[in-house]
Amino acid sequence: MAFSLDPTEYRELLRTFLKEDLGAGDITTETTIPTSQQAQGELIAKAPLVLAGIGLFVEVFRLLDANAQADILRRDGEELSPGEVPVRLRAAARALLSGERVALNLLQRLSGVATLTRQFVKAVEGTGAQILDTRKTTPGLRALEKYAVRVGGGKSHRKDLSEAVLIKENHIRLAGGVTAALVAARAVKDRVAWIEIEVTNLEELREALEHAPDVILLDNMAPPKFSEAVKVVRAHPRGGKIRIEASGGVNLNNVREFADAGADWISVGALTHSAPAVDLSFEIEPIHS
Repeated sequence: MAFSLDPTEYRELLRTFLKEDLGAGDITTETTIPTSQQAQGELIAKAPLVLAGIGLFVEVFRLLDANAQADILRRDGEELSPGEVPVRLRAAARALLSGERVALNLLQRLSGVATLTRQFVKAVEGTGAQILDTRKTTPGLRALEKYAVRVGGGKSHRKDLSEAVLIKENHIRLAGGVTAALVAARAVKDRVAWIEIEVTNLEELREALEHAPDVILLDNMAPPKFSEAVKVVRAHPRGGKIRIEASGGVNLNNVREFADAGADWISVGALTHSAPAVDLSFEIEPIHS
């Protein structure tokens, strides 16, 4: 599958990242490296990973040197083994040195998200369950982190608070209960992608079922309890049309149990809030004229 991300659309964001790192200027590079020096850089995978954000990596250097040339050898979504080289760059040496940390930080972060997502997707392969992200993203990086989830094979949940109704525990408490919240939500049914409610026990679940939400989120239920709740939903006259989402307490060791128990969606906050950065290095050599 081909993944599309236009890095030029994120130039202002990348400039912000560079400004943060450069400050008043890269004093070390400006002091030691002539402006005329050209160099080549080679990105190397140091561990197994799923690549995500390679276009952004290159764009960082193009912001510092408009004449930078890139030979992109691997694309987003491809799995890399240690020692593989996804891109080679030729540019002003100063640009490669000054942009190295920003470019690597971003690529390692996004590839980490894609790599962890791919592990979850493979764990539920063949079940029909979909792995979803959440809104537990880094402020300012949501679009890119959710892109990385898709690169890894996951799906995007709500992109923001306006896309769908998701009634959670605090909403239920403040609205006056499950029924009150779902009745109120009907007013915007035609304006949102779906109406969903989070329940934590069978009593709340049975009450929610009487109002036929599009999605029911079974929150923080261990697999045996989750399986019991799924059976309650499917036994209800309207239960066949309701999507069931698992969330809370999901990890690589138990995600298959939730999928086998009948989850349609499995949302995993860890995809974006806890994915470890992957190991990549950028080795730079001078080009002698």
